Amino acid sequence: MTIAPDAGTKAAPVPTQSTYQTRVADYWNAEENPVNLELGRIDDLYHHHYGVGDVDWSVLDETDPELRRERITTELHRLEHAQAELLTTHLGPLSPTDRVFDAGCGRGGGSVVAHLRHGCHADGVTISAKQAEFASDQARRRGIDGQVRYHHRNMLDTGFASGAYAASWNNESTMYVELDLLFAEHSRLLRRGGRYVVITGCYNDTYGRASREVSLINAHYICDIHPRSEYFRALARHRLVPVHVQDLTSDTIPYWELRRQADHLVTGIEETFLTAYKNGSFQYLLIAADRI
Repeated sequence: MTIAPDAGTKAAPVPTQSTYQTRVADYWNAEENPVNLELGRIDDLYHHHYGVGDVDWSVLDETDPELRRERITTELHRLEHAQAELLTTHLGPLSPTDRVFDAGCGRGGGSVVAHLRHGCHADGVTISAKQAEFASDQARRRGIDGQVRYHHRNMLDTGFASGAYAASWNNESTMYVELDLLFAEHSRLLRRGGRYVVITGCYNDTYGRASREVSLINAHYICDIHPRSEYFRALARHRLVPVHVQDLTSDTIPYWELRRQADHLVTGIEETFLTAYKNGSFQYLLIAADRI
């Protein structure tokens, strides 16, 4: 993987990873889910996360089967892109000379969105070699590979220089790692006053332990969803102070309501997400925090 000289990196051609992380890498190296790929092909922005906002329900009224499929796919992608834009608006004021870090970047859509909005340099990291290669190819095709780079690395141990980044984020990737290890790395990478943003599903521990639905989601994605309270405790332990917290649960439910009616995209987990969100045991949360 080519690393930008000014990113202040040490050589790390192969990410160190545990047995569990190897399983996660294997999962994403093999993943070819239409709900990720078909949506991304619309504008070559591939998002590995869910959507927020009001749905245009008229897409379901389309009588032509092929056009109906196309309109639903486009609408779901619009909602996913809206989520990426929402996260990017919370990264703080950025200039074209600033660097940002996309932890668990997937196929790279979030880094591109941040670059297009702020003109900044972006480094995306994924434990999947296949995703890093795919995202790098997309950056080359867009002609932005000089500003947006992707790396096959472990987001818990990136090798990037301390204090090199003005902002960093995780978009639905924190459930694959220990929060203390993750936030320690973000705290190390961010300059003083830098902004960290996370959007994630978390279980509502005011209800006690994780619900049956949360356990099913864990099994589906081979992940380990964290309790809501642990995010705030772990952020505090690593000098990351929340400045904005937003419950996006009600904003993401319409996305799932539409997705469960997209026969060509359903994965079988849609009803579980909806049940968990509606019974209160699972929440979709945005947290923005400053590095002190």
